[in-house]
Amino acid sequence: MTTRILFVCLGNICRSPAAEGVFRSLAPQLHIDSAGTSDWHIGDPPYGPMQAAARARGIDISDLRARQFETADFSHFDLIVAMDAKNLASIEALRPSGCSTPLRLLTDYATDQGADHVPDPYYTRDFDGTLDLIEVCARGLAARL
Repeated sequence: MTTRILFVCLGNICRSPAAEGVFRSLAPQLHIDSAGTSDWHIGDPPYGPMQAAARARGIDISDLRARQFETADFSHFDLIVAMDAKNLASIEALRPSGCSTPLRLLTDYATDQGADHVPDPYYTRDFDGTLDLIEVCARGLAARL
């Protein structure tokens, strides 16, 4: 059974901390974390507008802090979930030889959404739309565990 899940986006200030918060609300018994493929925001809290959108849904992500994905995460997690194909490729490029930790897109768990990635609301400004998709995908992932 998957018990340790890591959600990964680019900066770890919008999509992946939101996914972490949403999934923690669905499966509080699991070990859930998030990271970014870039080092732009290490130590920063989630982006204010994303915190506000999550808080409006009863999800508090204010205590989270951005960190960068590292090779050791392959051995610390049972499943690594990326928000888009570019971040998935960046993670895959760091995979140690012989490592079989599954790496998936969050949208692999969407039901009838037709989405192939989670849009970055830092650029789109659609924090609620991003959260809507994350919630659908998180419920799909939870149903498969």
